[in-house]
Amino acid sequence: MKPLVSVICLCYNHEHFVKEALDSVVAQSYRPLQMIIVEDASQDKSAQVIQAWLEQYQQNTSETSLTVTFIKHTTNQGICQSFNEALQKASGKYIIDFATDDILLPTRITQQVATFEALPATYGVLFSNARYINEQGHALHTHYKVNDQQQAIETVPQGEVYTAVLTRYFICTPTMMIRKQVLEKLQGYDETLHYEDFDFWVRSARHYQYYYLDEITTLRRLVKHSLSTQFYQKKHNQLLEDTLKVCKKAYQLNQQPAEDRALAKNLQYHLRQSFYMQCFPLVQAYYTFLQQERLKNYITRTTRLIQFLGKLSIPTYRLYQFYRKIRGT
Repeated sequence: MKPLVSVICLCYNHEHFVKEALDSVVAQSYRPLQMIIVEDASQDKSAQVIQAWLEQYQQNTSETSLTVTFIKHTTNQGICQSFNEALQKASGKYIIDFATDDILLPTRITQQVATFEALPATYGVLFSNARYINEQGHALHTHYKVNDQQQAIETVPQGEVYTAVLTRYFICTPTMMIRKQVLEKLQGYDETLHYEDFDFWVRSARHYQYYYLDEITTLRRLVKHSLSTQFYQKKHNQLLEDTLKVCKKAYQLNQQPAEDRALAKNLQYHLRQSFYMQCFPLVQAYYTFLQQERLKNYITRTTRLIQFLGKLSIPTYRLYQFYRKIRGT
């Protein structure tokens, strides 16, 4: 008997995309599925679109191998709390955290479950490649560059990835499938944070292995006002503040000098980002944490200079945004 998969569909201001996203779950070649839709008090007409979609779906189907639960918030709870609420209702062996501005390709769950079922229990997370699309649905590029056979041409970290996730961003979050027992062990997402993935990677990778499935399974939509764009928010930047909190957790989890070196590199990168965003108190907070005994020897001259310039509150935001525009990032 095939295992149940729970797809937690999180919606906030996805009025123009949510129907296509939900349709992509129903169109999966895999069954059985459990859909849990959370509408997090959007400011647009997302709730009405979901309600209309749900009514039409219920009228046109009699299948019992796919169930749908709809949770509608009256006040915005945020990603982490919304996900945890849905997780309490999830019965699947495997969980997908699905933002409803993205699209699942039809065989994604079939491919991922088949791969996961063949892996030992030490593997807690499976991820894959994705194709980015714009708001109009036009294809842009893939997360990992691919050859003519659509296979990644770069080496993607897998197995023990704890040090790798401290070093750089490489996992395409929307492609992940997670064993439910991993989320139960971690007690879900940390609800004190405004974003979930870095914290989840750190805490889960300390205890479980990751597997990379070299398939394009998901269309990830780039939306102008998405959560990720808030990393470039000027002066008060909650995401950069949360990243420092996660780095402090990682310091407690680290076991080897290579992990401390990777963490120090991460901290210095986000210290620079804080400087560019003119979050000058946060520059000093990152630098203060880098003074920890196991980290201070990895501080570079560039970091010391930026920390000094941060004390002078030199305006850098417009120049950095111009630089990003030139680079097309």
